[in-house]
Amino acid sequence: MAITKLDQILDAVKSKAKKRLVAAWAVDAHTIEAVNEAREKGIIDATLVGDEAQIKKALADLKLNAADFEIIHEATDNAAGAKAVELIRSGHGQILMKGLLSTDKYMRAILNKEKGLMNPGAVLSHVTVIENPRYPKLIVCSDVAVLPYPDLKQKTAITNYVIQVCQALGIEKPKVALIAATEQVSEGIEATVHASVISKMADRGQIKGAFVDGPMALDVAIDKESAETKGVKGEVPGDADALVFPNIDAGNVFYKTNTKLAGCELAAMVVGANVPCVLSSRGDTAQTKLYSIALAALSAK
Repeated sequence: MAITKLDQILDAVKSKAKKRLVAAWAVDAHTIEAVNEAREKGIIDATLVGDEAQIKKALADLKLNAADFEIIHEATDNAAGAKAVELIRSGHGQILMKGLLSTDKYMRAILNKEKGLMNPGAVLSHVTVIENPRYPKLIVCSDVAVLPYPDLKQKTAITNYVIQVCQALGIEKPKVALIAATEQVSEGIEATVHASVISKMADRGQIKGAFVDGPMALDVAIDKESAETKGVKGEVPGDADALVFPNIDAGNVFYKTNTKLAGCELAAMVVGANVPCVLSSRGDTAQTKLYSIALAALSAK
């Protein structure tokens, strides 16, 4: 059965083998608190990489038992990032998580050509799962955080990533809308051209496991009445499971409109590496961090 609420991910992941999460430069209470909640719910085992004294102080401040965690000492954030990736590469963990180190250092460790987590030619992207009370199911969308202006190859990869996440959520054949400002293919609007090419690729079996349609304006993708009014027919219009945005501007505005104006909750992770990578920030709620860890655990192999 398809997962339609974020809290259902917590129950779904418990039926799978427990995964080990490795947190890079996990020296702060924000990271440790989220990791501990996931650990207490039986979702993960946890390895904290960073300065041991800082980690133990944060644990003590939170009144947590250090013996519940594997702690690996690294004196600097760069070294901790590299060590966390090394542990993942060696098979010691199946989920990577960003701690207090900066996003650029975290991404640099993942992208390192010799010691990182990327296969040659792979595309790194970001997938968000949003629960909006005005929509009857979860919305899987990408990319809102990593790829600024994806080209056709990158957008094809993004399409495959959202399909994979939908399938991890139990949606056997997800409906993917390729978002643009209009349903009309216009030579002057690159997003419409990319969408038409990717739709045709899906029609011909080059993209598998989903209904893929576009270009499609957002209202047509998620609102049946708009789709009917505009005369746009098919499996996807009005009932999209996933949205592929034309660029980071559109994706990020959608993401922040949902979270800041509509108060929606979400889960998110970086995909395209050898393992799911949780990219949390201080601005994320504790619930968001927990859901993100659970989503990564559900997706991890």
